[in-house]
Amino acid sequence: MESDSGISPPRNPPQLSWVNLSRNLLLAYQSFGVVYGDLSTSPLYVFPLTFTGKLQDRVNEEVIFGAFSLIFWTLTTIPLLKYVFIVLSADDNGEGGTFALYSLLCRYAKLSLLPNQQAADEELSAYRYGPSLHSATSSSLKRFLEKHKKLRVALLVVVLFGASMVIGDGVLTPAISVLASVSGLKQAETKLTDGAVIVIACVILVGLFALQHCGTHRVAFLFAPVVIIWLVSIFSIGLYNMLHWNPHIIRAISPHYIIKFFREIGKDAWISFGGILLCTTGTEAMFADLGHFTALSIKIAFGFVVYPCLVFQYMGQAAYLSKNPGAISASFYESIPDPVFWPVFVIATLAAIVGSQAIITATFSIVKQCQALCCFPRVKVVHTSKHIYGQVYIPEINWILMILTLSITLGFRQTALIGNAYGLACMTVMFVTTFLMALVIIFVWQRSILLAVLFLLFFWFIEGAYLLAAFVKVPQGGWVPLVLSFIFMMVMYTWHYGTRKKYSFDLHNKVSLKWLLGLGPSLGIVRVPGIGLIYSELATGVPAIFSHFVTNLPAFHKVLVFVCVKSVPVPYVSPEERFLIGRVCPRPYRMYRCIVRYGYKDFRREDSDFENQLIQSIAEFIQMEAVEPQFCGSDTSSLDGRMAVISTTRNPQSNSSLVIAEDEDIGVSTSIQSSRSSTLQSLHSVFDDENPELRRRRVRFQLPPNPGMDPAVREELIDLIHAKEDGVAYIVGHSYVKARRTSSFLKKFVIDICYSFLRKNCRGPSVALNIPHISLIEVGMIYYV
Repeated sequence: MESDSGISPPRNPPQLSWVNLSRNLLLAYQSFGVVYGDLSTSPLYVFPLTFTGKLQDRVNEEVIFGAFSLIFWTLTTIPLLKYVFIVLSADDNGEGGTFALYSLLCRYAKLSLLPNQQAADEELSAYRYGPSLHSATSSSLKRFLEKHKKLRVALLVVVLFGASMVIGDGVLTPAISVLASVSGLKQAETKLTDGAVIVIACVILVGLFALQHCGTHRVAFLFAPVVIIWLVSIFSIGLYNMLHWNPHIIRAISPHYIIKFFREIGKDAWISFGGILLCTTGTEAMFADLGHFTALSIKIAFGFVVYPCLVFQYMGQAAYLSKNPGAISASFYESIPDPVFWPVFVIATLAAIVGSQAIITATFSIVKQCQALCCFPRVKVVHTSKHIYGQVYIPEINWILMILTLSITLGFRQTALIGNAYGLACMTVMFVTTFLMALVIIFVWQRSILLAVLFLLFFWFIEGAYLLAAFVKVPQGGWVPLVLSFIFMMVMYTWHYGTRKKYSFDLHNKVSLKWLLGLGPSLGIVRVPGIGLIYSELATGVPAIFSHFVTNLPAFHKVLVFVCVKSVPVPYVSPEERFLIGRVCPRPYRMYRCIVRYGYKDFRREDSDFENQLIQSIAEFIQMEAVEPQFCGSDTSSLDGRMAVISTTRNPQSNSSLVIAEDEDIGVSTSIQSSRSSTLQSLHSVFDDENPELRRRRVRFQLPPNPGMDPAVREELIDLIHAKEDGVAYIVGHSYVKARRTSSFLKKFVIDICYSFLRKNCRGPSVALNIPHISLIEVGMIYYV
């Protein structure tokens, strides 16, 4: 069914029940501490930053009424109309944000630049949730975008630019929020100098970033009450000021006062836009943090609590300023009645910290998503909560943010200059979201291009006016987010470009199946006991590191598994659909392929059971192949293309899988004799004793009691069990990427200097994959791209 707006995608409306309503009310309560901390603290600085410079001398009742009218309609148009009623419906299986929109577009149109998509990925349960038929107009536009690579590159650059601006928000939000809240001390303690206020703000900021490693879940129970108390406080103060100072301010809701505002100030009204747009800062968090809550809960919290509280607070400040225009430089704290000044100051400082915490956590999530989509170097991601999915901590990013935030605070020392930078960053993110939403309306929601153009032009007209006003203030601090976003975007695009070139080299230099079959089942070399897991980014074919390894080492394991760990453009992949298993060669070769699929928001657990899950999956595939004819054809040329989804969550005692028995002893199982020497066994025991955190769970595999099993299947399963008992080795490529000699100077600079620098200073593949060093074999190889 379509909504009244005609834009929302067809969805089945949720059943209204008391359980569903109570759940959404609870989530709405929790959302206050995560989503609205930044948006709700904007009254601290909107009016002072609206009337800066020569506008300070133009303040009178008509101008104040017009400024409030602008604030009211900006709040109504962008956060309420655009985000609550439209954008929140564009979730990616419950996830929101810039990368969620890009993920949807990559699924409904082939816009991804990394050619590792497979037909099996489209069968994931989370892959599609809307209509699958395309209109003639959208199909032609889709083909046009897919045909021109430059347009797809441009789309990626736009997405990365928006993500970089979000990271810029993570730098600027703590600086302006904490500094604006602490500046209230100067109203109570007139002897306090600006330097002292800066020092106090820096101390709070250092403490804020130092506590990030604890995880937000440890103090999350404090967040929602703090923001709710803050909202109640600003609502009460706003209502009091409106009734006490100027009840006629309610007339300023009429758009007529906006016209009066422009008539009164003239062309200088353009300057005020840079401050008025700050009333929407934090709006993007409603969409970006959608994965932690539900769209209905966020709509309830904003529509019934946040929106009216902000409107009454701005209305109250405007009423106070209409009678006290000289207090414009510190309008919020000046408008607080003296008896409640200190309690409000304390709660304002706490609310600023909560708002800063939310954007810092969102920055960590953005970096994690970029890393999952091969757009950011590998960094350490720590999941701080076992119960709240998505709460992560990234040490390197945390300390970089702290240094940049302190530099901004100490360098600018004024909320006005930081506000110029902050407004530009926030409005740019909204501008990018509007553009991506227009594409979603066409490709995902299957609406007409005319409707998407109307949506784009309407909101771009409003946001474009604010964005141009923010660009006017680039010399007065607005250059900061541009510089920060340029640096982060260059890092992201360089990493993605290098990864793409490396993948293309692997794709064009992979070993042919004909060459592999020509070696015979023994591969022309000695087959040593054990399992060899060959890690590669290739989803099909045999990687070049395999031939490089065979050429230099005349021995290989009896069982070979080509493992590809890849991200797919969905937020989460269920454990039942995570493993794709297939053969690389005919059965006597004992060579398999395993593709492990993760979503861009999946928690890649450092799971010690990976080896056991892999063996179990291969065993499931071997038995499935024996009974399902589509997996056992004689056409060897297509062996590498047939793969099956294998669930690792089935009952381990069922007849369709190997029987697993726990073995807590360090020694090998007594059920099957190991071919490993006693020296090697003792080395593994010593390693396990010295590294208890990396100790693998010891299990024994046994054949299921099935007398009717095919002898060939039984023989293959026994070989698999023997190989597992003999040990598992991880073969990973240690690659050096260099530009070809014929490449341009720019490409040599990007690959040989920038990309190489990033690769040397990020986590290695073996660390990211949690591979034990004692079982690691690295194959050195130079990639000339």
